[in-house]
Amino acid sequence: MLVEKYYQEAAGQIQVSRQQASDFAKNIADDFNPIHDIDAKRFCVPGDLLFAIMLARYGLSSRMAFTFSGMVTDEVSLVVPDLDEGHISITSAAGKEYLCFDRSGDLSTNPALIDCFTRSYIEFSGHNFPHILVPLMAKHNVMINPDRPLVMYQGMSFELDRLDLAAPRLELVSSTLEIVKKRGNVTLEFCLKESGEVVGRGQKMMVLSGLRPYERDKVDGLVAAYALRKRGHEG
Repeated sequence: MLVEKYYQEAAGQIQVSRQQASDFAKNIADDFNPIHDIDAKRFCVPGDLLFAIMLARYGLSSRMAFTFSGMVTDEVSLVVPDLDEGHISITSAAGKEYLCFDRSGDLSTNPALIDCFTRSYIEFSGHNFPHILVPLMAKHNVMINPDRPLVMYQGMSFELDRLDLAAPRLELVSSTLEIVKKRGNVTLEFCLKESGEVVGRGQKMMVLSGLRPYERDKVDGLVAAYALRKRGHEG
């Protein structure tokens, strides 16, 4: 499946190396956030990779809701229970929870469908910056700290009308930003379409930290630096 080479599993625990996380972020998710670089001081495994691993391991349910509660580093081994439950908690060996999700409804373990759904979501998610977040920040006249940009993946949920799908695609429906002091809560509403028909809907939630008044030149600098990192990888 799509994510097999981006993690290792032994004795009911999974671990992601810095190289695996970085390769997934850049080559699969098209995500060039510096926190996924192999030499990053504040390194963390992409939330989209954890999401993809969970789908590959537990299958795609018609209703799922994920909550991320901690930054997973390459030093963290995650315990993946075999229990087939509606609520699944993913913790470290020490018992700290990093991810939990609820699922209900019909279940598909079709590898082709899971890979297609995963790719479609990751493509949508990986382009949040700058395509969606920069216009949203400009609209509300705020920006993240340009010297220490941090956008945290908080959670996502979706509901599918049916699972007999071949190539579902995600499309953005709306984006909102709620500002609470120096914190911004972003909600992205999306729909899923199959051959032009809406077959599901969902949302992704993120947190922007260290908000301050919008300065176009500094935001332009962030976007330019991001584009340069991407060109450097491609070239």
